[in-house]
Amino acid sequence: MYTLSGADTTGEINTAAAVTDWLADGLSSSLPPNVRPNLAALRRQSGIRARARSRQDLPASHGLIAFDPVDGTGLGKQAPPPILTYKETSLHVLAPIMVIGTGLGEVPRNVLCPSCAPLGVSHAAFYNKCAAPACHLVARDYGHIDMMDDVTSGAKGLATHAVCKSGEARAPMRRFIGGAMVAFLKKWVEGRPEWLDGIRERPEVAPVVLSAVEFRDE
Repeated sequence: MYTLSGADTTGEINTAAAVTDWLADGLSSSLPPNVRPNLAALRRQSGIRARARSRQDLPASHGLIAFDPVDGTGLGKQAPPPILTYKETSLHVLAPIMVIGTGLGEVPRNVLCPSCAPLGVSHAAFYNKCAAPACHLVARDYGHIDMMDDVTSGAKGLATHAVCKSGEARAPMRRFIGGAMVAFLKKWVEGRPEWLDGIRERPEVAPVVLSAVEFRDE
């Protein structure tokens, strides 16, 4: 699914933008005749390596979810084009935002493998620059790629177990991300805040230990 690339993520940004632009016309022609997509309920999910195509031209949507986002290898070493400019307007988007982080992402796996989500350019920095409404949840005992499948085949799949500091098992992290994402979308797409409010009021019910539960209200 992924290709190996360096720090420059311009190609990935262009690919993500092309997919978004394709949805308006291309999605309908790819679905069965009796199925019509509802793009009014479009949400955007930012994966481990996915980034906004620019800071200025993000169209409005019902929500933006960032899974352990990273911008480069350290402070002053942002990946081109930089997303974290450390200016007040750097991450203002026309949508509610959920930032999910990992406690082990900033921990190096060993002396040869630096941290996969370095302090200063990872989830906390992204959340700090998010305008309200926004929330920030951090899975304390899990790493940058622990939301992936338990078994990942091939050389690149093996690398996912060898490069980043990881928790004991991936399944709880997947359950947590799935539940948090559904709770977020229920509030901002369906207008049903009960599940997200439940995480806010009782974080101990999550399948992982949360070291940060922050909400920035409107």
